Amino acid sequence: MEIKSIAVENPDKLNFILGQTHFIKTAEDLHEALVNAVPGIKFGLAFCEASGPCLVRVEGNDEALKQLAARNAMAIGAGHTFIIFMKDAYPVNLLRAIRDVPEVVNIFCASANPVEVVIAEGKEGRGILGVIDGSRPKGVETEEDRRERIEFLRKIGYKIG
Repeated sequence: MEIKSIAVENPDKLNFILGQTHFIKTAEDLHEALVNAVPGIKFGLAFCEASGPCLVRVEGNDEALKQLAARNAMAIGAGHTFIIFMKDAYPVNLLRAIRDVPEVVNIFCASANPVEVVIAEGKEGRGILGVIDGSRPKGVETEEDRRERIEFLRKIGYKIG
């Protein structure tokens, strides 16, 4: 078995979600979940089949995001995984809807940071072991850092007053 690290291609620093599922209807079910969760969302998603033709199945409503998702799915190449790139929405708006899709097994990350996907490659295929999401901490927040965090959340509308 070989352990590899695959960098997620994300030149525009878009938010994305990487997860694991178990059935071919995932691509359509995730599409429905996303448009129902956030009207007006722009997204592309790709799902790696783990049996049969073993194709990357692609859905979405933005051609560039669909292509980006497909390239990343091919690069990661782990069966039964999916990746979703989005605009006009944030992962926090979508995670509950994605978790509610019956065939979704796991969500590895939801990020706009540089991400490396740590995979194991065996005789039969690849599997995701985990992710490296962003940078290491540089310290513990100060009271000023805390105030800035609280102000930011209120500024973007995620906390009241």
